[in-house]
Amino acid sequence: MGAIVQSVAWWCYMAAKLSPPAFVRAAAEAGYGAIDLVPPEHYALVKKHGLAISSTVGHDSIVKGLNRRDQHDRIERELRRNLAGAEKFGVANLVCFSGNCAGLDDAAGMAVCAEGLARVAPAAEAAGVTLVLEVLNSKVDHADYQADHTAWAAEVVNRVNSPRVKVLYDIYHMQIMEGDLIRTIQKYHAVIAHYHTAGNPGRHDLNGEQEINYPAVLRAIAATGYRGYIAHEFVPKGEP
Repeated sequence: MGAIVQSVAWWCYMAAKLSPPAFVRAAAEAGYGAIDLVPPEHYALVKKHGLAISSTVGHDSIVKGLNRRDQHDRIERELRRNLAGAEKFGVANLVCFSGNCAGLDDAAGMAVCAEGLARVAPAAEAAGVTLVLEVLNSKVDHADYQADHTAWAAEVVNRVNSPRVKVLYDIYHMQIMEGDLIRTIQKYHAVIAHYHTAGNPGRHDLNGEQEINYPAVLRAIAATGYRGYIAHEFVPKGEP
């Protein structure tokens, strides 16, 4: 387990009313290696405290995403702009979203999503930054989101066939949609570049009140040879 670097998500602590300077200072003092989902305007603050930036949002809108060709020009502009900042500050991953189905079937959405990512893959390779397609649950938090199963997102990534286009496997979201976390991680680990955690149900602390056996899941991730970040994306119930 020592090889896995832990990160903690920015928005969760902003939601808990902690100021950016207090949060970053506390994360550094607690021994985290990175902060996740950092807004670009705070990159310098994070780096000042000796922390890495494990990810940031690559483009706008979870709902209107890569599965719509009429969004590709906009998304490409946003990704290229954010790749420049990510390269400068050493950000590991840019998070990407499939978008909602809105009547689009899975096969068509997969083809269009892969097409959109392929447009930016060479730029990501040149920058040394990974575009990670996030899997989210469509049952509780993101109704109608298309990339709501690991196999779907993995097939999109395989079609793009770039070392800098991978999956962001959110353990909380996939517990809701699929369960069977360890076998899924073992099967798809080669296309996963980033992980998020949270307790289920409730998206809160990783403690005995939630159903995921995180020690076993994290041991399984480590056993795959993963050397990236585990980013904790839960909203703390107690004092932040």
